[in-house]
Amino acid sequence: MEIYLVGGAVRDRLLNYPVHERDWVVVGAHPETLIEQGYRQVGKDFPVFIHPDSGEEYALARTERKTGPGYAGFSCHSDPDVSLEEDLRRRDLTINAIAEDADGNLIDPYGGQQDIEQRVLRHVSTAFTEDPLRVLRTARFAARYNHLGFEIAPETRAMMSDIVDSGELNFLPPERIWAEMNRALTESCPVVFFETLRSCGGLEALLPEVNQLFGVPQPEKHHPEIDTGIHTMMALEQATRLTSRADVRFAALVHDLGKGTTPRENWPKHIAHEHRGLRIIRKLCKRLRPPNDYRDLALQVCQYHTHCHRAAELKPRTLLKTLEGLDAFRRPGRFAGFLLACEADARGRTGLEDCEYPQAAYFEKALAAANSVATKELQESGLTGAAFGDALRTERVKRIAAL
Repeated sequence: MEIYLVGGAVRDRLLNYPVHERDWVVVGAHPETLIEQGYRQVGKDFPVFIHPDSGEEYALARTERKTGPGYAGFSCHSDPDVSLEEDLRRRDLTINAIAEDADGNLIDPYGGQQDIEQRVLRHVSTAFTEDPLRVLRTARFAARYNHLGFEIAPETRAMMSDIVDSGELNFLPPERIWAEMNRALTESCPVVFFETLRSCGGLEALLPEVNQLFGVPQPEKHHPEIDTGIHTMMALEQATRLTSRADVRFAALVHDLGKGTTPRENWPKHIAHEHRGLRIIRKLCKRLRPPNDYRDLALQVCQYHTHCHRAAELKPRTLLKTLEGLDAFRRPGRFAGFLLACEADARGRTGLEDCEYPQAAYFEKALAAANSVATKELQESGLTGAAFGDALRTERVKRIAAL
């Protein structure tokens, strides 16, 4: 029995990139061998075991055969006779198909080290086309390593397009799509993930609501970049600059989905796009199933981002109503995310990438002023129910008006 370190741990060490977890492959063993040594088997589709001390995953060397559509349409064959090279050949990219033995020697039968040096994301074999999830994974690696100069090999891009054209993406389970998308949102350049998907047709297949924004014009006076899709990518890029919060980045991605449903005869104006976008976001989230807090923040940004942009123009009562609609009094963390997404939207315009956004500070001052009302005094005055609520709002409006 021989054990090798494989995959991301080897790749990232060669890139001087942080290594967060380690995966191992075991060659020349039966499942019973590992079980007898205290390993715990997990998963029904292929033999993966958890180390009794480290908790790390150890998988028996295996080969795969395509048996049906989609990510799960494979049968796996593990046997002591399966070689390390055979196991590595089924992996997606050459940079992920490098192994390291117990003495620190690298086994690299498919040129992964050379592709690391040349900053290329390249498929290992034609088996790449058998797993549609690899379209998303490759796009995610492009987003992760974009700042290091990595690019997808032309022949791999062609394979990604072939997968999209085959319709295989339609068989991916929502949880797998969201898992890759969510991880992409945390990478150093998530815009590259969505641009890569768009270049191979994957964005239209997986996120048609975002894809249809490209080619939709906006008023040049407010949006020098004009194209709504370009603006969306610019807003996401600004959100990436402002915060590492993936929920804020997601909100920036979907904040203008309503503009994709504006009738052509009304272009370039998009009246009430904020309200039209709410239904689209709910439908998208029902399909992809992101966490509820992602959905809720996205809905708030969609509905109220233009309110935030016009903060100084809002009447005190309208400003208070907006704060209440945002649930800012009870959820300050989400409110902070809302302001970040709105700032990203404002900066996501050609020539305005570094503009000041005093609206955020104004909204924060308004919240602080409203919170300064002493509710204890109102309660001691004997007010209850609706009367108490009316009195509280009246006092809060007065404090906001005094700003």
